[in-house]
Parts: sequence; structure tokens; C-alpha cells
Amino acid sequence: MLKIADKAFKSRLLLGTGKYPSFEIQKKAVDVSGAEILTFAVRRMNIFEESQPNFLEQLDLSRYTLLPNTAGAKTAEEAVRIAKLAKASGLCDMIKVEVIGCDKSLLPDPVETLKASEMLLEEGFIVLPYTSDDVVLAKRLEDLGVHAIMPGASPIGSGRGIMNPLNLQFIIDQSAVPVIVDAGIGSPKDAAYAMELGADGVLLNTAVSAAKDPIKMAHAMKLAIEAGQLGFEAGRIEEKNYGVASSPTIGMVTS
Repeated sequence: MLKIADKAFKSRLLLGTGKYPSFEIQKKAVDVSGAEILTFAVRRMNIFEESQPNFLEQLDLSRYTLLPNTAGAKTAEEAVRIAKLAKASGLCDMIKVEVIGCDKSLLPDPVETLKASEMLLEEGFIVLPYTSDDVVLAKRLEDLGVHAIMPGASPIGSGRGIMNPLNLQFIIDQSAVPVIVDAGIGSPKDAAYAMELGADGVLLNTAVSAAKDPIKMAHAMKLAIEAGQLGFEAGRIEEKNYGVASSPTIGMVTS
């Protein structure tokens, strides 16, 4: 089970809900993914305007835990304000902290992310900060008391996959809270690789919503994450420089 604070989940896939071709495709993709946690940008939702279309209306919300995020925030104060808006709507007490520091790369601002996380912890939120693959920052966030660390594999929406597996491995190895690889996943192999490194989960959006067939890709991501986790738990063989016979050499018939 994936455990975040006092919550437990069978699925280790966290799925974003933006940029799908239609609500119908979005709903089917969510269904086949098996995801139990759905994330969305609060600033892009008309959560207080009943006349506006809302993807939440298409889903059986009793099946899911919602993870609002603070996308669009440039400062800690903005992130806190967005988080409070989500909480006031009754959506969830979990929040994904996202404070972007560079408009071109969409990489997070480490200083403001740290500050926002501290402020939201004081407000009683379950805090999941999105960060770069900065090992020291991940440790500082954990020391603050965040409930999970969410390092990016590569820039948001880039589809480049895991650019720095060594740093991700360092973060995973030293963390006592769940590590959920977030951003930059492009294909099922990237999701499987993240889990093989020992990640506790994977959050993705564009890799599914922008795929040629989002429904098939959602299913593929589900299977990839399950395979990656099983592979990690099974323990891969040691890499060697030369070939090693897979058949026993004892008792072979000789000429």
C-alpha cells in the first residue's frame, strides 16, 4: 500500500486531469488507470461556478482522493492562498505544493517551495511538495515534516523521462517519507524505471492526456508501474562485464 499521512492507497499511479481531448476520454482513461488519487490545478477549475463545465461532475468522487495543486503560484503566499481556496471548497486536505520559479523551464522555485511547505504544514495540510531532483532540498523538506517528496524526472510536460537517476536514487535512499516521481514522464518505460529505482509512486498527466490514445496509455502506465514495483521488490541481477552461462556446468556430458 502507498501510505501518505493517515491515508492508504492500492494504486501507486497518481493521475493528472488536464488537457484531455474530451471529458469522456478523460473519464475512461481515469477508469482504466486504476488511479485512486487525481490531481488538478485549482486555478484552472471553476469550483465555485455551477454554470461552468467541471470534470469532477463526470466522476464518482467516492472512488477517488483529490489532490489539488497550486500550479500558477509564483510565491509561497500565492501557493498558500490557492491551497486555502481548495480546502474551503471541501475538496481535500491534501495539497500538492507547486511554485514555479522559471517560466521557460517550468522548474520549481526551491526557496518559495520550502517556505510554502512550512506555512501549509502550520495550517494543518497534508503537504506534498513538487521539487527538482535536488537531494539537499528533499532532505530539508522532509525535515520540515512534509508527508511526501515529489521530485521531477525532467521538466513538466517535456516527456524526456528520468534525466538524473542518480539524484533520484539518492533522494529515495535517504527518505523516510514516500517519494513520488513527478513531471517529465513520457512513456511506460519511464514509469517502470522510476519504480525500479525504488520510488513509492509516479504522478503523471501529459504522458497520458496527450498520447494518441490516452485510454490505452493510461492502461499501459498502470501495468508499467506494477511491473516496475515487482521488479524492484524481486531484486535485479548484478550487472557483469562478460557473459555468464545460464545453464549449469556441473555434470555436463563430455566427449
